[in-house]
Amino acid sequence: MKVYNSLTKKIEEFKPVDKNRVKMYTCGVTTYDDCHIGHGRSLYIFDVIRRYLEHKGFQVDFVRNITDIDDKIINRAREIGIGWKELSDRYIAGYKNDLKNLELMPAVFEPRATENIQEMIESVEKLIEKGYAYQTETGVYFQVRKMKGYGSLSGQKIDDMKDAVRINPDEKKKDPLDFALWKKSSDDEPGWMSPWGRGRPGWHIECSVMSQKYLKRDTLDIHGGGRDLIFPHHENECAQSIGLSGKKLANYWLHHGLLTIEGRKMSKSLGNFVTLSEIFKKYQANVLKIFYLQAHYSSSIDFSWEKMEEAKKAYGHIAILKDKLDNYLKDQGACAGKKLKAEVKLYLQEFNQAMDDDFNTSRGLAALFELISQANRKLAGDDKNKKDFLLSCRQVLGTISAIFGFTFSQNKISGITEKEINSLIAQRNQCRKNKQFQEADKIRGQLLDKGIILEDSKEGTIWRRK
Repeated sequence: MKVYNSLTKKIEEFKPVDKNRVKMYTCGVTTYDDCHIGHGRSLYIFDVIRRYLEHKGFQVDFVRNITDIDDKIINRAREIGIGWKELSDRYIAGYKNDLKNLELMPAVFEPRATENIQEMIESVEKLIEKGYAYQTETGVYFQVRKMKGYGSLSGQKIDDMKDAVRINPDEKKKDPLDFALWKKSSDDEPGWMSPWGRGRPGWHIECSVMSQKYLKRDTLDIHGGGRDLIFPHHENECAQSIGLSGKKLANYWLHHGLLTIEGRKMSKSLGNFVTLSEIFKKYQANVLKIFYLQAHYSSSIDFSWEKMEEAKKAYGHIAILKDKLDNYLKDQGACAGKKLKAEVKLYLQEFNQAMDDDFNTSRGLAALFELISQANRKLAGDDKNKKDFLLSCRQVLGTISAIFGFTFSQNKISGITEKEINSLIAQRNQCRKNKQFQEADKIRGQLLDKGIILEDSKEGTIWRRK
């Protein structure tokens, strides 16, 4: 299995520190606003990567943080006239609801920054002791030029960074590039007591501390996030962590591309800011997932409502086949104990090859749709010995769907049981036998009103969800 490592700028074979265990950390949300579809892509991409690693046999210790103290939170709370904690808690609740609707696996740990202030204070003290940090009247800063190799992750020379870095106004900083480890708080700002007075942590130290604390290791296997975080956030994480332990923070850095809307950056001022809650009013989570999967995670992806409609149709092919297989094979057990049919196994091998190549989900998705086409041809054909083939198809469909996080939970039937469906189908078949076609059509319409579509095949009538 190979991955593109942002640190080395190369495709590399993936080898975790522990042979069968992966320590993985991703930067989570800053809770000052609703989660949008860009956040959704980040959350989903690393969920798929985690699922695939587990499919390959690794145990994955997955940590994703919540930044619940930050200048953005403080400023937004002032704007709308509420307390910073009330604001943060409100958006944490919304974020957790989005996670639920996205149907992602829970992180092993999802710590809040405010739960780890003491450890951050201790880390800042160590950086001062080691000569990497210094105090001013406004806080504590990391001395960038003291860190040899600073800029290696972002590929920048230190003298070319001034235009890109977010510079904090402090005339007593030794260098404009030096970044805040600890910020002193005014009376109307949140703060915690520290050796440098009442204050709060800088953004970058939060992730360094939480990743190493909860994964119990100085050097992680994977650190992930959006490409927009490479500089300065991840670059500064690297510097802090090397300063603290003398070791690099992560062996593999994975960064996903950004999301645009009809070619433009998402912005509330442009009126093209799409939240996850808006999406879920119109589409199942699986439809959004199909949209995300169509581009390689490291590439940019452009959103449009037309593309969501295309993704809806694409997902429909998956859901329809699943229902057809479940109905056709309803008296058959799983394929447990049986070898996959060789011609079906090829599709799983094609999928694995795609995902082994830096988690190429678009190629993996293509393999899934090739399987769907073959299964549909087999279902429609006259081969009387096709059950073993279709059992293998169902198993491979289940395997790939689980890796892509298709739960099918939103396909549940409302207001009718499977027993009642089969009973109505039997009544309809009897009506057709008796040439009572109007009565048969009424039953079909009755089921359609409940979201059940009937399909008459050579093997008899099968049903699927609308």
